[in-house]
Amino acid sequence: MHARLLSAPSHAFAASSSPLPFAAAHPCRASWTPRPTSPPPPLSLLRATASMHPSPPPEGHSDQPVHGVTNTVVGVLGGGQLGKMLCQAASQMGVRMAILDPLEDCPASSVCHEHVVGSFNDGATVSEFAKRCGVLTVEIEHVDAVTLEKLEKQGIDCEPKASTIMIIQDKYRQKTHFSKFGIPLPDFVEVDTLSSIEKAGEMFGYPLMVKSKRLAYDGRGNAVAHDKKELSSVVASLGGFEHGLYVERWTSFVKELSVIVARSRDGSTVCYPVVETIHKDNICHVVEAPAEVPDKIKKLATNVAEKAIKSLEGAGVFAVELFLTQDNQVLLNEVAPRPHNSGHHTIESCYTSQYEQHLRAILGLPLGDPSMKAPASIMYNILGEDEGEAGFTQAHQLIERALDISGASVHWYAKPEIRKQRKMGHITIVGPSKYSVKARLDKLLQRDAYDPKKVAVKPRAAIIMGSDSDLPVMKDAAVVLKKFNIPFELTIVSAHRTPERMYHYALSAKERGLEVIIAGAGGAAHLPGMVASLTSVPVIGVPIMTSSLHGTDSLLSIVQMPKGIPVATVAIGNAENAGLLAVRMLASRDPELGDKATEYQHDLRDMVLEKAKRLEELGWEEYTELYLKKH
Repeated sequence: MHARLLSAPSHAFAASSSPLPFAAAHPCRASWTPRPTSPPPPLSLLRATASMHPSPPPEGHSDQPVHGVTNTVVGVLGGGQLGKMLCQAASQMGVRMAILDPLEDCPASSVCHEHVVGSFNDGATVSEFAKRCGVLTVEIEHVDAVTLEKLEKQGIDCEPKASTIMIIQDKYRQKTHFSKFGIPLPDFVEVDTLSSIEKAGEMFGYPLMVKSKRLAYDGRGNAVAHDKKELSSVVASLGGFEHGLYVERWTSFVKELSVIVARSRDGSTVCYPVVETIHKDNICHVVEAPAEVPDKIKKLATNVAEKAIKSLEGAGVFAVELFLTQDNQVLLNEVAPRPHNSGHHTIESCYTSQYEQHLRAILGLPLGDPSMKAPASIMYNILGEDEGEAGFTQAHQLIERALDISGASVHWYAKPEIRKQRKMGHITIVGPSKYSVKARLDKLLQRDAYDPKKVAVKPRAAIIMGSDSDLPVMKDAAVVLKKFNIPFELTIVSAHRTPERMYHYALSAKERGLEVIIAGAGGAAHLPGMVASLTSVPVIGVPIMTSSLHGTDSLLSIVQMPKGIPVATVAIGNAENAGLLAVRMLASRDPELGDKATEYQHDLRDMVLEKAKRLEELGWEEYTELYLKKH
């Protein structure tokens, strides 16, 4: 075994937890004995070999009183971007992190307490590294799981368990495992000869998805055979049957979804909101949170994800990738036993990030709140567009634009080399609505999506009325919504003449993304109440003036709703106030809109104060003549 320790701890950590000396400006052979020196340089480099017999390192669990969250040292196999963000979350919590990664300048190297330069696929290296840790976890599943299993038998705490890593490493074994637990999956079968894959093609039809069992990620290890003639070349492109292959029935999905599931040491779980992942060339490109799918699909996706993770062993954060099919089935695609690209947005958008959650889970701390603290979020992967400096220049230009966008946060992984399609960083944008974050992403990518003629904007509010004769009143609500730049739809829905249309309109309102409905009605005025009885979306009723009872019948009909069916209302014919009430409802979870509503109030105040000032200066007679006299 050959390993080097790159150590960049704080002085306190160096004094209390690390027996290793700090190197001078140049690497030296470690003596494993502390020596009095001046304060260490920012990054010290030590070398060690398996033949050395150092004095026992400190235990990962300290018997000393706990200062802060924990004294436990967390060891991570892998020091890529996920390891880096784990370390950043650990830093906030005061949790000490040790990283094992073969690259000296891996992303996590700059933010961990200790970096052992060595292979996480070398059993001896992993075993030696584990001695320094109170708990061992992974940021990549392609590690030496056999050694982890041996370490567990020796009493080393590995989370998640080696058995889980072994299942996940082999995608065919993963599928077989989940099928035993009744998890819905695309049809699949192992293939090891040309005749067996031809038989699979006959059974599943074409196109046929051919996959490698191991070391397949970000589109690598997958290939599509469009007909029988392509089978041989597809198999060869994946390394041949000896590489280990299986096939899946082609899944015609309408969306790709993902659920981050956190599992504690006691087996309890919490699930993050369902997100939609949008891929480009088989690599995750954009993540939208929450996913724009019906509530029943969100529940189904969450149930599938939770059931899958409960079938595995160990604590931590898991990502469950799913297909949503055209017939509203949710099928499991694959699972990652670690934080995941689809959960990056949680750093800014959720009360507990997936990285903090992973640390909480493996350390036996209470799981945090996974719900979103921002109404909407979108994550954009910074992928290498070119090689070398040209690629870095393009990435830098994107970052510069991001820094000028409200709600945007830049994460740069500091990888030393850039390649096409390599994940170099990501940008998360949070905002008050999906519309707003998508608009900001369009601005970031310099896409002209603001033109409503080119892009359909999903409405947040609806204005409905029983007849076009109500439009002269209801247009005032439209004027208000337009003034506040709230996308809305306006249409005719009659409770009496088109009951089926009203029924379907109300039932689908929430799924279509509507957040408030303004319903105008006169006479019997059943429309607001009937709509409110069919949807959980807030309804504001506008009583329309009638010739017989001057709108009092409309008002009384709207306000006299039975318990459990609330309908807000305004003065007879005052659709403008209905629009303003809708604005305030939306502003309760939209800070920007809240600022606009407050500014509107201030403008009203200033207008009244200005009138008062004029009246006082001019006197009532002149003021009446100038401003109130009817012409």
